[in-house]
Amino acid sequence: MPEHPTPPRPRRRRLLLAGGLVCTLAVGFALGSTKAAPVGHWRSAEGRATYLEAYDAAFAALPEPAETYDVRTDYGVVRVYRFDGSGDLEHPVLVLPGTAAGMPVMADNIPSLLEVGDVYAMDLLGEPGRSIQDRPITSDPDKAAWLHQALDGLPEKRFHALGLSIGGWTATNLALHHDEHLASLTTLDPVQTYDDIPLGTVVRSIPAAFGWMPKGWRDSFNSYIAGGAPVQDDPVGRMTEAGMHSYRMAQPQPTRITPEQLGTLEVPVLAIIAGQSVMLDPEDAAETARSALPDGRVEVFPEATHAINGEYPEKIAGLVDDFAAEIEAR
Repeated sequence: MPEHPTPPRPRRRRLLLAGGLVCTLAVGFALGSTKAAPVGHWRSAEGRATYLEAYDAAFAALPEPAETYDVRTDYGVVRVYRFDGSGDLEHPVLVLPGTAAGMPVMADNIPSLLEVGDVYAMDLLGEPGRSIQDRPITSDPDKAAWLHQALDGLPEKRFHALGLSIGGWTATNLALHHDEHLASLTTLDPVQTYDDIPLGTVVRSIPAAFGWMPKGWRDSFNSYIAGGAPVQDDPVGRMTEAGMHSYRMAQPQPTRITPEQLGTLEVPVLAIIAGQSVMLDPEDAAETARSALPDGRVEVFPEATHAINGEYPEKIAGLVDDFAAEIEAR
């Protein structure tokens, strides 16, 4: 496995511990939303207000976006931000966050990615954030369709996608159904893509998945995701906890992408795996990616947890820059 010895910096680690990289696992959401309305929704106006207050506080750490788009799709309105970068890439980077948080969970990544090129970042539809779902999402093709339609509505037509956790699955699922807008794809410790979620993690997620259970249980699970580090009470942590507590998702869990499906991808893929991840088996995931991706590169960060994006933002941006530049030079 390639070595990346640069140690994570405590500040960045702290910011992301309770962040959107936490996959509040599909089984938990499924159990918690058995009687849910057909679209994701806030359980209360008060909960929504608490979340948006934390969202805005976390967003304040980001550079000022050059443009804000609310793109209409068949499944709802998708919030997308564009940031002007200084890099030389022809196509911009598209950032897809993890679940149960919102785009501001990527606040540590945006500055280094802006040195690569322009950046577009969105709130996933059917998740906590400023995207608004208004039609049921019932299948993997539906999940690909809303994202494809959202990209159709943006001024740029091709992107180097970067997806974290569920965002990595979402981008890969898009590539399987509609790859016209993808110049390349980088997956950061993606769930249900190169390996199944371990049973032990599924079991530990169940108490955290119900909004009415104690906040401490969600904090405990978030800490477990990040290798046991303590969860700090920062805006990103408050945002994610508020999303887990107050937003009810109403869509099917992501289906495990099979090696056979990975083998059909025509988009070049950079697979970045966290060596200490509890959301997949790192060795199995890396081996699957190496053997199944027809045009892939695999990097393993031995000391990284599922909070990898906040632990190694500059290293990740450098890899994305090298990989995307190589693709554009072909």
